[in-house]
Amino acid sequence: MRIGAIRRLFTTEGSLFRDHLLRLDAAGRRDRFMSGVADEFLVRYATECFATKSLVLGFFEQDTLRAAGELHAPDDDLTSDIAFSVEQEFRNRGIGTAMLRRLILSARNRKIQHLRMNCHGQNQAMQALARKFKADLKFARAETVGDIIPRAATPYSVWMEALDDAREFGQAVIDVHRRLRLQSGRKAPVVK
Repeated sequence: MRIGAIRRLFTTEGSLFRDHLLRLDAAGRRDRFMSGVADEFLVRYATECFATKSLVLGFFEQDTLRAAGELHAPDDDLTSDIAFSVEQEFRNRGIGTAMLRRLILSARNRKIQHLRMNCHGQNQAMQALARKFKADLKFARAETVGDIIPRAATPYSVWMEALDDAREFGQAVIDVHRRLRLQSGRKAPVVK
């Protein structure tokens, strides 16, 4: 895989998401889940994300998932939660910005009318990311909630997501093929 690729994760790649969450340090877990969480919780959470049809994006460096962005299935009033997790050494590289842009596009095309980002009050990076996208931030006790209202879908936005989906599916096929070859002990071909 080319270095720094962001793409959708497919159900068969749930273990990559789980392993990424398990690599988060204590601060990363607190930033993502607003409290410390045990490994068992993270394993269960990763499984549930794919069972509930959440859209999970991943940032890969080489063949390792280093960051994830999540768009959870909407509730009754067409509100979806979005969340991000980035391993420490990959923060401040624009990964969250690229993922949020892609998640907003996906939300638009799914007719989601309201996106909600929750974080603890000290998570300055998440608050700055929300501000980049003109989120309405509300501060309460130890929590900050950012609200984003996506624009309505257009034929162009649907087409853009379809192109992303096709590219991401092709990349996923290449990635799975490479991982299988590596597991079987054969040298993986170079993909450019």
